[in-house]
Amino acid sequence: MPANNKASDNLSSPFRGTRGIIPLSEGTFTIDKTKLFIPFDESMDLLQARSAGSLLVEIQPFVVVTSRDLLLLDAGLGFSKSGSMQIHQNLVNTGINPSEITKVLLTHLHKDHAGGVSRGAELSFPNATYYVQERELNLAFEKGMPSFIPGELAVLKASSQVVLLKDDSGIIDDYIFYQVTGAHSPYHQVFWIKEEGKIIFFGGDDAPQLQQMKHRFVAKYDFDGKKAMELRRQWWEQGQKEKWTFLFYHDTKTPIYDAN
Repeated sequence: MPANNKASDNLSSPFRGTRGIIPLSEGTFTIDKTKLFIPFDESMDLLQARSAGSLLVEIQPFVVVTSRDLLLLDAGLGFSKSGSMQIHQNLVNTGINPSEITKVLLTHLHKDHAGGVSRGAELSFPNATYYVQERELNLAFEKGMPSFIPGELAVLKASSQVVLLKDDSGIIDDYIFYQVTGAHSPYHQVFWIKEEGKIIFFGGDDAPQLQQMKHRFVAKYDFDGKKAMELRRQWWEQGQKEKWTFLFYHDTKTPIYDAN
């Protein structure tokens, strides 16, 4: 989508392929057992110089333009640059005003996925409806730091803009499907966006990178690593048959994979 065109101008056109998908990269980071996200410059930094067990990940929310909505899939770290939220600036750079986002779909509330949901006591996207699992929100306040930042999530408990999902699966507005997996985290959910024969799959941290879909392995950082591994296999096989478009939140090389 050209940067000088507002995404909202295209809402009359149903989603087609990957043209209606906009990655909002916040950069590459390393993370280790401290749960701190440290910026990583691949042209200068060496992964071997970081602490043992450090993982290299992209932080990459997505906007999906449909015929009805401007959807934001997860909300990034919530970091600020030059006085404004990075996710807001990334949106502006693509021609989208943050106020145009109509729905925010949250897979889970770990700080790298939910840091951008709020600014102080206000939600970051003033005209959006937020969809979050109620049990995930409760867990965030039970567990707290370092994986969750309760202070950034408190506004989700009281705002009329927030829909607290209570079921293990369901449908939002007849075309967005969600399912709680309990794989990466106890109440992690994944989304399918289905419009006019096209299917977008967003697996959050259950399906964070393309290579994890293609190779069977159990990740130590998952709540239920074996379940996550098996789900990735199932989704990959089904997605190939049904020609899904996969979105990978933590993939530094392939944020979008179109099985068409």
